[in-house]
Amino acid sequence: MKQECKQIRENILKVSHCSGHGHIPTCFSVVEILYAIYDYIKHDPKNPKWKERDIVVLSKGHAALGHYCVLAEFGYFTIDDVKSFGGFESNFGCHADRFKIPGIEASTGSLGHGISIAVGIALGCKLNNKKQKVYTIIGDGESNEGTVWESLMVASHLGLDNFTVIYDNNMSHSRGLQITNPEEKLKAFGCDVFDVDGHDVRAIRSILDSDDHQEKKPKGIVANTVKGYGSKTLCENQYEWHRKSPTNEQLNMLLEELNATSV
Repeated sequence: MKQECKQIRENILKVSHCSGHGHIPTCFSVVEILYAIYDYIKHDPKNPKWKERDIVVLSKGHAALGHYCVLAEFGYFTIDDVKSFGGFESNFGCHADRFKIPGIEASTGSLGHGISIAVGIALGCKLNNKKQKVYTIIGDGESNEGTVWESLMVASHLGLDNFTVIYDNNMSHSRGLQITNPEEKLKAFGCDVFDVDGHDVRAIRSILDSDDHQEKKPKGIVANTVKGYGSKTLCENQYEWHRKSPTNEQLNMLLEELNATSV
């Protein structure tokens, strides 16, 4: 595990402990995905509204704490700022608000809506002859929503080759409608599809940087991840920890498990 990603996970645990909020396992599953994207794209933490920036939309908005901690790692704000997460009048809500947090491009939380917004932004960039690229991260459970597939049909129909969707394949769909062979489904809906270990930053970056995808097609990346990655307890008790923050004793245990993970 990359040291920076381990630190992000440690921050997720500590903020969740302080606040009493957070979907820790699903936050853990997207750490490398988000880190790889921000390590690759054009953006400026000191000027979050830079007109030439690339756009990132976290459609699976319940992983907001993970997004905050990644943005803090890249210098959009400090991790101390994030410690008010979920608190009364805090800017850092349990779902992100684009009007309150630098680096947040869309207020998400209603599943299936973030990808729709991202497709609209990608179309707007095309219509205005902007060179910006647009990225969205969706969950496999979220993909039970019809708007996900409707959005992909629109992106494909309009030839939005400036649009990339990363499908977080962390098996959340096992409690809903089963989505088997997501690669085939993304391909059927018009994406140029890639498959990757969602916890391998270098591999994710390599796909983001590849120019061998077919022209006039959105890029679809199936990132195979594990909910709670980096913690034995979280991986083995995903449902128990779905909406749970750690006590002092549990925090120490989870941090020990995380620190035991090789870098």
